[in-house]
Amino acid sequence: MQKTAIILGISLIAGSVQAAQTNSGSCTAMSGKTANALLELYTSEGCSSCPPADEWLARFRASKLYPDRVVPLALHVDYWNYLGWEDPFSDKRHTQRQYSVARRHRSRTVYTPQLLLNGKEFLHWRHRGMTAVESAIMTPARADLTLTLEREGNVLNITVKARAAERGVPDLFIVLYENDLTNHVRAGENEGRTLRHDFVARRWLGPKPLSDDGTVHVTQRLELDRTWKVNDLGVAAFVQDRDNGEVWQVLARPLCS
Repeated sequence: MQKTAIILGISLIAGSVQAAQTNSGSCTAMSGKTANALLELYTSEGCSSCPPADEWLARFRASKLYPDRVVPLALHVDYWNYLGWEDPFSDKRHTQRQYSVARRHRSRTVYTPQLLLNGKEFLHWRHRGMTAVESAIMTPARADLTLTLEREGNVLNITVKARAAERGVPDLFIVLYENDLTNHVRAGENEGRTLRHDFVARRWLGPKPLSDDGTVHVTQRLELDRTWKVNDLGVAAFVQDRDNGEVWQVLARPLCS
């Protein structure tokens, strides 16, 4: 079946990220002079061709590039749900973001699996994936990010400071994601399969526009769902040009211990 729907204190690795943990239990990461890479996967448990892409994205958990240089995110869309299996990780906001990508590229269709690298369509991820990712993280950073996390019981306080290094129309986005998720699919194209997922977007915050001076300072209080596994949660923040969709910088870190 065609996958379409008609009418989103320690220096680390080459100075790209600096991380520190304070005595108060908060932890902070700061971006460096070179760009990090954001990988967005649009996927669904109802899509039989999606598991290989899910597995490819999951490999970054064991990579030295994660989370300091590469930030993967899996955005489960909801337009497959009507075919007999409702993906428990799907969110209409992911679908809306993917449609905005399609409009930006003047396309009338969306499809799964679709991968984006720093906001641009990434068609050759199967064969030239790592080469393209490594090239992306050798470019100069176009924005600076500082991400601070502090957990107090079931509440996560997220603070992000962003500063754009060039002109444009930049927005800040913040995403809470979860790793090591499994689900047994009982209907649809993947019926009978147990699927495993990493980097699943659980909460999507933004866009937060940067001010006229190219800066923004956001503090967000987020109550954690009790079904989420705290040790498998992480937060990503990225700056993206609103007009052309290019990601200027991205930063992520797991929740503080």
